[in-house]
Amino acid sequence: MHTTQVRGILSADGNMNLYRGCTHGCIYCDSRSTCYGMTHPFEDVEVKANAPELLERALRKRKNRCMLGTGSMCDPYIPLEEEFGLTRRCLELIDRFGFGVCLLTKSNRVLRDLPLLKRIQAQSKCVVQMTVTTFDDALCRIVEPHVSATSQRLDALRTLRDNGIPTVVWLCPILPWINDTEDNLRSILEACAEAQVRGVVCFGMGMTLRDGSREYYYEALDRHFPGLKARYMAAYGNAYRIPSPNEAHLMSVFHTFCEAHGILHRPSDVFAYLRAFPGDDFRQLSLF
Repeated sequence: MHTTQVRGILSADGNMNLYRGCTHGCIYCDSRSTCYGMTHPFEDVEVKANAPELLERALRKRKNRCMLGTGSMCDPYIPLEEEFGLTRRCLELIDRFGFGVCLLTKSNRVLRDLPLLKRIQAQSKCVVQMTVTTFDDALCRIVEPHVSATSQRLDALRTLRDNGIPTVVWLCPILPWINDTEDNLRSILEACAEAQVRGVVCFGMGMTLRDGSREYYYEALDRHFPGLKARYMAAYGNAYRIPSPNEAHLMSVFHTFCEAHGILHRPSDVFAYLRAFPGDDFRQLSLF
């Protein structure tokens, strides 16, 4: 871990990342890709110590309130958040200035800020997005070794439901020959329906691999799923998009289930919901 002073924190489209790097250890992590120009080891998390001050300055200048987002590149609730509290301090500013927020996380640590999230929801809008890809906790511990277990994340979704905080689930990535089963998919979707999530983000049943993330993923396959790397290389080579052989069937199951349960399931519809600020008629810029 190291701290740094950055020049800016809030992008033109309302997104921010308060940390850079991660200690979750997810074997499929796209943020490890070399295209993002990380100049330090990925687990040596960069803490943007002056982020709250920069956010306050930016919000004072904004003429119109809108939805702000965090978590696209680095989870806002990594363990270091307990020490530095950047996410909480930024949420307090969002609350004070009357903006809305969309959080994306894999941690039930988000519940620490539940009273603050409820205040934001009461005056504008707060949506918690939770990544859930592997229903079985034992498999979760292999592919996402240092995150909150799936059962803990699902408990968090139900707690958020009970406290009036809308939620969205990110159902990606789905890893070929690992979690691309109908049983896994249906178990997750049934839990989503129980938690009354507003939407599920799914770009297809599969994953993406770029330089940097591909090497890390294949090393993990060698450790945990001997022989599977050769199967990937034979089927996909160095392709960017890695679709599941079961994609067509699983996508049919996905859309049919969500339609039957009133869950938003087309990315354009989910993103329109996420970026809609109360009374704004969808006019603010996209977070995505």
